[in-house]
Amino acid sequence: MFIQVEDSTRRIHVQVARQIARKILSGEIPEQQKLPSEMELCDMFGVSRTALRESTKLLSAKGLIESRPKVGTRVLSRSNWHFLDPQLLDWIQDLENTKSFLSKFLGLRKAIEPEACALAATYATIEQRKQLSVLFQNMLSAAENFDYEKWTVNDHQFHQIIYLSTDNQFYIPFGNILTTIFKLFIDESAEGGRFCINEHKGIYDSIMSGDAEKARSFCQQLLKDENQRLSKIEE
Repeated sequence: MFIQVEDSTRRIHVQVARQIARKILSGEIPEQQKLPSEMELCDMFGVSRTALRESTKLLSAKGLIESRPKVGTRVLSRSNWHFLDPQLLDWIQDLENTKSFLSKFLGLRKAIEPEACALAATYATIEQRKQLSVLFQNMLSAAENFDYEKWTVNDHQFHQIIYLSTDNQFYIPFGNILTTIFKLFIDESAEGGRFCINEHKGIYDSIMSGDAEKARSFCQQLLKDENQRLSKIEE
């Protein structure tokens, strides 16, 4: 069920927690199912009881499991999982059903990002507008040369700066905590050559000119399903 952990720069209890978490997130270990006993898990992973208990504390803090004395450890329902935890988002990467997570993440972006663009058009500082300008020029260059790696780096930073430019502390975590999922999302949606330059240019021009309504509208266009398909995108 699990493989033994090896010495690495990552702490042993984190390696154990990651393995268990990924099996839970993928559905291989379903909700409400009990995990093997503590002794069995220690044998499976080849770790001490202390390391295992540290890993279960970590998983419990993320809402994935619940441990009770004399009862055991069971997987909690998805409603308890802390999906905005950056470590949990990192563990989601490379799962076979990543696209289903990204599709739901697109729903979240549709709900909050257009308003973030509108706020950025109103409140972005001179320095933040300068940063956006540099990033957008880099995006143009990347698109012209079909440089996906350069595009991903700059597109991620472009959206991150927008969230940081809202002057609203409740938007800022989406530019910081979701760094991992943004990069994964952009990697997937840009694959195949469709960079949505016109939509990004519209957002950029609107923020630079301080037009909140247009910034909101262009962002809504960018996030339409046909522009954000999580598969190969044809020109």
